[in-house]
Amino acid sequence: MASTFFGLNIGKTGLYAYQAALDTTAHNITNTETEGYTRQVMGQQAGKALSVNSTYGMAGTGVSVTGVKQLRDYYYDMKYWSNNTMYGEYSYKSHYMTEVENYFNEVSVEGFTTTFNSMFDSIQELSKNPASLTVRTQVINYAKSLTEYFSSISQSLKSIQDECNFEIRNKVDQVNSTAQQIAALTKQINTLEVNGGAANDLRDQRALLVDELSEIANISVTEKTVGAGIGVTSYVIKLDNQTLVDGGNYNSLHVIPRKEKHNQNDVDGLYDVAWANGQRFNMGSASLGGALQALYEVRDGNNSANLKGVVSAEAGDFHISVTDTTINEVEKLNIPENGRITVGNREYVYNGFEVTKDVASGNFIYTFTLDEPIVVDVANEVAHVGQSIDYKGIPYYMEQMNEFIRTFAKAFNEIHRSGKDLENNSGADFFNATNKINGREYVFGPLADSDDYPYFDFDTFNSQTGDYYEEIPENQPLYGSYYFMTAENFTVSTELIQDSSRMATATDIVNGNENNDIVDALMALKTNSSLFKQGAPGGFMQTLTAEIGIDTKKATNFSESQNNILQAIVNQRLSVSGVDMDEEAMNLVRFQNAYNLSAKVISVMDEVYDKLINYMGV
Repeated sequence: MASTFFGLNIGKTGLYAYQAALDTTAHNITNTETEGYTRQVMGQQAGKALSVNSTYGMAGTGVSVTGVKQLRDYYYDMKYWSNNTMYGEYSYKSHYMTEVENYFNEVSVEGFTTTFNSMFDSIQELSKNPASLTVRTQVINYAKSLTEYFSSISQSLKSIQDECNFEIRNKVDQVNSTAQQIAALTKQINTLEVNGGAANDLRDQRALLVDELSEIANISVTEKTVGAGIGVTSYVIKLDNQTLVDGGNYNSLHVIPRKEKHNQNDVDGLYDVAWANGQRFNMGSASLGGALQALYEVRDGNNSANLKGVVSAEAGDFHISVTDTTINEVEKLNIPENGRITVGNREYVYNGFEVTKDVASGNFIYTFTLDEPIVVDVANEVAHVGQSIDYKGIPYYMEQMNEFIRTFAKAFNEIHRSGKDLENNSGADFFNATNKINGREYVFGPLADSDDYPYFDFDTFNSQTGDYYEEIPENQPLYGSYYFMTAENFTVSTELIQDSSRMATATDIVNGNENNDIVDALMALKTNSSLFKQGAPGGFMQTLTAEIGIDTKKATNFSESQNNILQAIVNQRLSVSGVDMDEEAMNLVRFQNAYNLSAKVISVMDEVYDKLINYMGV
């Protein structure tokens, strides 16, 4: 039979239970605006019934609190992480592609079209008065403005590449910091829960860190109970299928500045990423996702246009020849003077290269000088320089500009060299490029009266580095290939800037200075539709500008679409784990009434015991 005071104990369980319920509700209300907070509910059940020796058999013992748990759906968490990774990728691409587009903006600022047309308008004026030094100076100055436009765009694109590189380092630091915090929180959670507690608020902090991590790269989270349900869990986070956090332990990443460039136009010191144990982190992984993939592709994307070919060599060779290559035009060649070449599955560092043209096929044959010899014999192995990245990033747009200026300058120079200046001297290169080491200007072709110059084969050229380096005396011309002309060093020959009379306007001035056939030939370049597959020179740049606009719009559309999807998932998530103020207000009233009724039970029992003890005595 139950104790006489059994009812008092039942009322007490109600007070304790609904006091805990009120406390949990208050905790939810005060954290309504706390980022990452998950709604908590108190679990309760009827107390274990007591067997009594009476006709009714079992007596209830009140209410028991089973614990405070979170209302969280792991399915929505996984959806959020997956879509947040995609949003992180597209939002960063949208941001940086918008920057690229702004530099090529032809509408709000005076860009290529204005500069290009001004130069040819001045050439048109020169055709009317070819002997005028004033008009010649105008032509040269407008041409100089054109070269400065490309130089400015080149510097701007490189600044974006450098910005992406800096952001990659920041993201790596963020990954390391987040992984460290998650591991520390996991230790605290297991320490508290091993004794049967529930570390709900710590779990919220950990989940919020995982949310932030999912924007940086593709992650997966696995949590399993260890042992026979003793409260310890195994919490594992993988970053692109590589373990980042395992319980209280974590791996870290670090950045390594590249010693060699992947593309001719890259800024110095771009970062590669590796795990702290030395294992290479594959930034080019198609499944990486997130901000890291976006930054990598914008920084290094070359639209898979890197040099590829076939190599056959013997172990011990320091020189390898690459044939059947994908690039057989110097205007499209943008490999670095010294860099890395992958032969089969092995990567080698080369310090220089030489290019010759196969007479039969017209294709280029590349010979690379390696720092270390070939390790094993290779026969018809695929080789490639740098990385093949299927995205139009900074290197791709730099290569497009290089192709334009090399093709246009070559055609312009060939016409100009065939003419005579005001003193009947043969014309030299109009457009030029400066050597980045010594600042000297290159000579891109033989002159008509160059018998005193040493012979130079323009179908064969080299990087002028490593074994191919040769010191050229100041009194000899620095012959070079158009490979050395880039948007960054594109300029007008100093000789013309200093003396406009050196500009060639005619093939023959015997009949007078008013002959202007060279000027007419130069003017025809503006509408020459055979220079580029896109048509005339203006068409090439218009196509490039339109291409940038399309790529930017695509990234922006994807970013906005993914953001809408992400917000829908957030709403689904909040429908389960979010705090509803109206619902919590109702809970306050419910639990207050339940508490008051439990207190009433004790009050009634007090009156009963008072009668029993004080008024039933003998």
